[in-house]
Amino acid sequence: MISGFLQRAALGAAIAIGMLCAPAAAQTLYKLIDKDGKVTYSETAPKQFDGQVIRIDINPNANTMNAPKPPAEAPRERPRPDGVKAKPAASDAEAALERLEAAKKALAEARDNPRAGEVTWIGKVGGGARPVMSEDYLERIARLELEVKNAEEDLKRVERR
Repeated sequence: MISGFLQRAALGAAIAIGMLCAPAAAQTLYKLIDKDGKVTYSETAPKQFDGQVIRIDINPNANTMNAPKPPAEAPRERPRPDGVKAKPAASDAEAALERLEAAKKALAEARDNPRAGEVTWIGKVGGGARPVMSEDYLERIARLELEVKNAEEDLKRVERR
């Protein structure tokens, strides 16, 4: 009797381990588009539906990635016991200057070369047409201007040390 119990326990454990080790199975969703164009999703196929049903097979292993390791945190400077601030290393000032130059270059590049769809022209071309910038373009320029401002402040802070 004990050996039968042990056999069943071993078999159950083997099945459980096998299920855990098995690769994830594909999942299926159904995209339902009714006659008014409203889209809904379902995990089960509808029996009677007045509209279009599109089967979507999802492989959970298809969209995986290896995330890069986060950069190592820079060692923090310990305060000196005499209260005197250490002069910044030349590399700190150089890094801040490079960051400022890169930010200015990115801003100039964005202003000179808007992406497709970021500028719409209103009026007759060759006779008073004027550009109208999209919200995405204006947000991108504002973000780049803020990066330039932050880089300038960082450079000033490094130079004051």
